[in-house]
Amino acid sequence: MIVISGSDGQQIDMLQLAPFERDILQQKDQSPVVYRYSSADALRFELQTRSRIVDAARALNASGVHFATFDESRCNERFWTRTANGGFRLRYGVLPSDGIYDIFRNGDLYAFECAAAIVIVLYKAVLDMIGPGPFNAYFADLLLYNWNYDRDLHLTTTYNINEAYPGDILYFKNPDYDPKTPEWRGENTVLLGYNMYYGHGIGIRTSMDIIASLNAKRRFGSMTSAYLTDQVVHPDFEHLRRLPGRIIARVGNKRFVC
Repeated sequence: MIVISGSDGQQIDMLQLAPFERDILQQKDQSPVVYRYSSADALRFELQTRSRIVDAARALNASGVHFATFDESRCNERFWTRTANGGFRLRYGVLPSDGIYDIFRNGDLYAFECAAAIVIVLYKAVLDMIGPGPFNAYFADLLLYNWNYDRDLHLTTTYNINEAYPGDILYFKNPDYDPKTPEWRGENTVLLGYNMYYGHGIGIRTSMDIIASLNAKRRFGSMTSAYLTDQVVHPDFEHLRRLPGRIIARVGNKRFVC
C-alpha cells in the first residue's frame, strides 16, 4: 500500500505517469507492505527513476559492450584508465557524464563483468534523472570495478523477493559453479518487469533462461541448480531526488554539502 504524507488515494491516481510507471505504482499500492512517501513528487521521482534504470539496462544490452573477466577487461582510454586489477578509473579532466555516455555510445570498445555493468546502468539512470550538472558535481572521480560505487548512489539492500519491482537489482546464485569459471558463480540482473531480466553476459532473458544458462556453467555432474535469491537492491530514491537542490563547495580534495 502507498501512503503519501498529507495526501490521499485520489491524488495518487492523478499523477501524470507513463503506462510502465503506472504499472509499478499499482503493484506497490496493492502490496501488503506499506510504502510511505513524503510527497507526490517523491513517489513520482522513484517511479521515473525505476523506468530510467530499465531503459538504461536495455540500452547497455544494445550498446555492443562485451562480457569479460577482470584480467581481460578493456575500455576506451580517451575517457578511462584501466587499473591493474581490471577496473576503469575516469581520466583526469573528463566529465563523469561524458565517461558514462561513452560506454553507451562506443560499447564495442568496452568489456567488463556483470557487477560493473549494474553500477554503470544505475549511473546512467541517475544521470538521466538529475542531469549532467548535478551528476558531475556528486559523482566525480568514478571508479568502475566490481561493486565499487560512489557513496551518493546510496544503495539499499532488502531480502524479500516478493517485494521486487522493475528497476530493482536481483541476484541469481550458482552454488555449484565450475571452479574453472568462477565468473559464473552468479549473475547480477536488473528486473525489467514481466519476468524479464537483464544480465550482462547473458542478455535479456526470463528467470528460467538465466537459471538454465548458469546451470550450463556448473561443475561436471552437478545436480544443484542455480536459483534466484531473495536479495533486492535499489538506490535510495529520496536521497537522489534531493541532490540537485543541495549546495556543494569544494576546498582542495574535501567536499562540503549544505
